Amino acid sequence: MNRPRFLLALDQGTSSSRSIVFDDRGGIVAAAQQEFRQIFPQPGWVEHDPQEIWSSQLATAREALRKADISATDVAGIGITNQRETTLVWNRISGEPLCNAIVWQDRRTEFICAELRERGCEAMLRDRSGLIIDAYFSGTKLKWILDKHPGARDAAQRGELAFGTVDTWLTWQLTGGAVHATDVSNASRTMLFNIHRNQWDDDLLSMLEIPRELLPEVHPSSHVFGHTGSELFGAPIAIGGVAGDQQSALFGQACFTSGLAKNTYGTGCFLLMHSGEHCQRSANGLITTSAAQINSTPEFALEGSVFIGGAVVQWLRDGLKAIKGSEVVQGLAETVPDSGGVMFVPAFTGLGAPYWKPDARGAILGLSRGTSVAHIARAALESIAFQSAALFQAMSRDLSESGGVTELRVDGGACVNDLLMQFQADLLGIPVVRPKVIETTALGAAYLAGLACGVYAGLDELAAHWQAERTFHPTMSRSRAAELMQRWEHAVAQTTL
Repeated sequence: MNRPRFLLALDQGTSSSRSIVFDDRGGIVAAAQQEFRQIFPQPGWVEHDPQEIWSSQLATAREALRKADISATDVAGIGITNQRETTLVWNRISGEPLCNAIVWQDRRTEFICAELRERGCEAMLRDRSGLIIDAYFSGTKLKWILDKHPGARDAAQRGELAFGTVDTWLTWQLTGGAVHATDVSNASRTMLFNIHRNQWDDDLLSMLEIPRELLPEVHPSSHVFGHTGSELFGAPIAIGGVAGDQQSALFGQACFTSGLAKNTYGTGCFLLMHSGEHCQRSANGLITTSAAQINSTPEFALEGSVFIGGAVVQWLRDGLKAIKGSEVVQGLAETVPDSGGVMFVPAFTGLGAPYWKPDARGAILGLSRGTSVAHIARAALESIAFQSAALFQAMSRDLSESGGVTELRVDGGACVNDLLMQFQADLLGIPVVRPKVIETTALGAAYLAGLACGVYAGLDELAAHWQAERTFHPTMSRSRAAELMQRWEHAVAQTTL
């Protein structure tokens, strides 16, 4: 009997759930995608319905298998990758969510963060978790849920409730409640996890009043977490890989060793550089996080996060009603030679790294009577590159002694935009390399599952699969790039006046 040669990746993102079937060479066989509701109860709050997350993910998995014309017995393993930091709590007996999921973009817990800073918790948190105190991460979201729902903390202490990021919720559902687990990369985004010891930290739990009974088990990213219920796909399938979306993309880009970096252009933008077993500290507004791990040895990455990347194009479509679809934005932007002096800072939910300004709000600057919607569209696209360049400059300052990053591998939906990628290369002054398979977030999860399920022998085999599709070389003078970045920083300064 032939061994199964397909891998199914579940890519649960901020705005949609996707499932992709890969062959054992990392080629895409079939894919399915489904958007779900974004819930905004009040300004700065962002929620998802946990049941919509699950139903959309299950539907796309079934559709992808149908499109690939394969059955569950043809699949060697499932890899899960997910929007990170998004926080869910549910009842262990009924499986019912306590409330909507609080999304990573949500800013409602900034007051808790301010209290933690006033208590002087920053140094301990940074030392143990690699993170800074910010509402972005899961810990304060979880505390808020326990504080706001009467009896929740007591129920948690009695072991009646379960906490998880989206990967944990999906694993729970896929296994019929048999497995309550996460991986190191997702755990490292909670403010509750010691990244040096790869375990939950009692002092961090105490700091946020989080009962340990709530927490999932933590495993390496490549690990057989459990098996799906046979009723879901017709036969059980091993869940062999789990990683937060950005660490999964780093893995899918074959950035397995220190010094290799990637930037993902999704709802947000996320620049990660692998630092191997060295826990690189940032003095320039970046954070240290756990990389996807294939065994118990801690590995790390330096990371910068932009909260609003490709989501700015969604806003042009849904908020401003300036375009009919995301796919037309490049064509519209190319009808003008530049942004006409317009600077667009999309700080809709504050600014992430390297600024960490939770009170910042979006601004469009430099408008004139000659400004058209095309100029605003171009400025919106350029804002994605400007924010990513600010991350890159911060990373370069952190790495000044080691020579820094010499090329940037890119992925995510917006990396297909040639105008954006060329502008990114121009701002950075280094080659920007787009791979043949840009679905690297899903690919990373598939690779992690393939390793755990015996499809691949090791990392060298995976590295040989990676191929470049196009390299964008910088054409702008460094003085012009510096001038544009100076204008960008001036625009950013206006968002918190």
